[in-house]
Amino acid sequence: MIIENTIHTFTAKNGEAITLRPVVFEDADHIIEAVKEIVEAGEFLQKERPRTLEEELTFIKECQEKGNMYTAIEKHGEVIGIARILRGELAMKRHTGMFRTWINSKGQGLGIGKEVMEYSIAWAKKNELYKISLTVFSENKVAIKLYEKAGFVVEGVQKGQVKINGSFQDEWWMAYFL
Repeated sequence: MIIENTIHTFTAKNGEAITLRPVVFEDADHIIEAVKEIVEAGEFLQKERPRTLEEELTFIKECQEKGNMYTAIEKHGEVIGIARILRGELAMKRHTGMFRTWINSKGQGLGIGKEVMEYSIAWAKKNELYKISLTVFSENKVAIKLYEKAGFVVEGVQKGQVKINGSFQDEWWMAYFL
């Protein structure tokens, strides 16, 4: 397994520098703060509350120990989002990874998602994964378009899986085969 401290800096659509880099313990407070806005919106993030500081520090440590990808999306020295790939826990599933990402309002619409997908797929290739999976709510059209452009395909649909703002939505399972 290859664990790299890959750092990638690029220019967003608005001309600002964005850096993708491995999460470090010092990011915990920033991650907790950045996720609050998305949790409060309650639409597309599968989380009902931000982690506590202790929970976030434990998660960072576990990602490092297990060789998972946990990437900070940084703008002007501030974490505005994350991306992660958690490898299958069982030996029979170590060739797979579950992808999640979120970007708060400070980074949305700047073309960051495309770079995050390329970075994540490159990490998966370097770490010899065969497949990356994700789930996405059917009404999250922006995310679905991003995932399809990156090469993800729909593997299945769970009808009425979530209830958001009083309406049932499907949850799509998508996969990228390396």
